[in-house]
Amino acid sequence: MADPTGFLRLPKIDAAKRPVEERVRDWREIYAPQNPADRAAEVMQQARRCMDCGIPFCHSGSAGCPLGNLIPEWNDLVQRGRWDAAADRLHATNNFPEFTGRVCPAPCEAACVLTLGEAHTGGSVTIKRIEQTIADFAWMSGDVAPQPPAATTGKRVAVVGSGPAGLAAAQQLTRAGHQVTVYERDDRIGGLLRYGIPEFKLDKATLNRRLAQMRSEGTRFVTDCEVGVDLPVERLRADHDAVVLAVGALRARDTDVEGRHLAGVHLAMEYLVAANRECEGDGPTPISAKDKHVVIIGGGDTGADCLGTAHRQGARSVTQLDYRPEPPGQRDDSISPWPTWPIVLRTRLSPAHDEGGERRHQVAVQRFVGDADGRVTALDIAEVTVRRDPDGRRVITPVGEPERIPCDLALLAIGFEGVQHMPLLDGLGLSLNRRGTLACGPDWQTNMPGVFVCGDAHRGASLVVWAIAEGRSAAHAVDEYLMGRSDLPSPVTPGQVPLAVV
Repeated sequence: MADPTGFLRLPKIDAAKRPVEERVRDWREIYAPQNPADRAAEVMQQARRCMDCGIPFCHSGSAGCPLGNLIPEWNDLVQRGRWDAAADRLHATNNFPEFTGRVCPAPCEAACVLTLGEAHTGGSVTIKRIEQTIADFAWMSGDVAPQPPAATTGKRVAVVGSGPAGLAAAQQLTRAGHQVTVYERDDRIGGLLRYGIPEFKLDKATLNRRLAQMRSEGTRFVTDCEVGVDLPVERLRADHDAVVLAVGALRARDTDVEGRHLAGVHLAMEYLVAANRECEGDGPTPISAKDKHVVIIGGGDTGADCLGTAHRQGARSVTQLDYRPEPPGQRDDSISPWPTWPIVLRTRLSPAHDEGGERRHQVAVQRFVGDADGRVTALDIAEVTVRRDPDGRRVITPVGEPERIPCDLALLAIGFEGVQHMPLLDGLGLSLNRRGTLACGPDWQTNMPGVFVCGDAHRGASLVVWAIAEGRSAAHAVDEYLMGRSDLPSPVTPGQVPLAVV
């Protein structure tokens, strides 16, 4: 317990962001730099707002943090100035708090008891900010050192995919003494962290620093290697005692709306990957928003990432379309009661919305309009109503007359349908389930013995924090499979879902 009355005396203070007119001109992270001493003093005060709530829903896997982060414990340590001990407790449950402290939407804060009676309490504890500060200070002080295993087991494990789930599984298994090799089909390690999340949300130097630690611990990384193509599946199985599939769920949902074939209409990930490659120094992106009217179809996090990227590339205008009604400004308990994830109109978790652009709700694209050269020049959109048919499928019905809006670049950010089809799955004899993902038993093992799955490949497109939790749990299962028992933690079980889907 940090301070049972702190929330009554101390106002909630979120981290200050850089001015919009400044941050849209570069790719640096959006938060304002702060003197370490001032930051420490302010965050210590914020930690004092953590109260004696009895049942800390913030680290409940079904409502708050799926990692089971020991939030009240490290809040108490922070308010007492014990930053090193706070870092130890934070890393005990989370391999990569410097990632989640930057990109997680913080279901822990939504489940904080202080959100009840928010007008009187001032709102939740700033858990995400405290977490990031603990992690950043631990790196600054040199407390985050490699943790090579004391002894090796002689067992070899392959991890296919280097996103947050694969990296978490790899680090846990390396520290357990196994010889771990991570195979990545891209030219750099990181998966979604590298090429999906924009630089202004996650500075890739933060990722590179953690990867250097993992290499020092003994994890081996192989890039430009698509298993099933560059490395035969038979060789993979012969060379390793177990395989972890952490291949993500990057099969993007597309549309068959008239004009989809026009030049200038792209899937969101095509756009974001190209922009991240430019930030990595690979040369100018072939899909730039500079001086263009940009329309983003989809109102989720991926759409917000496209929005912030378009601002930084110098778009002439940006419009984001969402077929859903505009959410309320505050939690509606009849729709999303505490401690579930609140369905509200949010800008704090997607700061790109503060940077400009227009958001339009209850509208959908009816047609992409092109010129004689086959390039998109406009969209026909219409107001829509949304209902579910008897089978639960979404039915979107246009109402009223179409409206034409200018568009030189259209980005489809309408979600993901599951795991991409790949030779690896055929080689392993694995098929996708009706959700487009890979099923597993209670031990995270697929129907192919010795082959495990975790992260988005198992649960579908989700949060980084869930990917890390599943990677840690799969590592426990692999360790037990190889050694007969395991001391590694297992924070979640297959099939465990949050009380509300984010």
